[in-house]
Amino acid sequence: MALGTATAPYELRFDSGRICLDLLATTHPEERLDSAEPLRAWITGSGLVPAGTPLASADSSWIMGFRELRGHIGQLVRKEPVRDSRPFVIALARVNELARAAPPVPLAVWDAGGSLVRALCSPPTCAALLAAVARDAVELLTDPAARASIRQCEGDNCPIVYLDTSRGRRRRWCSSEVCGNRERVARHRRRAALARA
Repeated sequence: MALGTATAPYELRFDSGRICLDLLATTHPEERLDSAEPLRAWITGSGLVPAGTPLASADSSWIMGFRELRGHIGQLVRKEPVRDSRPFVIALARVNELARAAPPVPLAVWDAGGSLVRALCSPPTCAALLAAVARDAVELLTDPAARASIRQCEGDNCPIVYLDTSRGRRRRWCSSEVCGNRERVARHRRRAALARA
């Protein structure tokens, strides 16, 4: 992809098991939140807002807030919490501060087909959406069972963090189709090279 072009929604990842962890995945394999269009796609794809929610106010000024929150969440989930660690204390304070804002208010409304669907009371603000992600991070950090399920992908150079909810807690990769497939191909190539030698 050329620099400065928008990220297509299908290039964004939503398979980590938590919205806050999906935000972390926007750095791999390259920066995904590089303009307003992919940020809007991520906001919608993550489920923070219902599909079709107007996000006209989500412009480049929002990107800095989401990137900052992403950095703090990364510091909090990639290592065991250390109470006296200055970076951890700063990251935790900022996530708690962002979580204080009111998240978007959902409503149940009738759609054209006669089904109840989720809509928002008013257009979401950046602070409201950051609050929703920060609250998800607070829930993750304070839930011992969920926190114990946080895993780092074992794929080569893959920084993605996910919740391992697999049976037996044996999941090794962020995605079997991405990193898992790469590992299987690499293993096959190593075996083939040994067989030739």
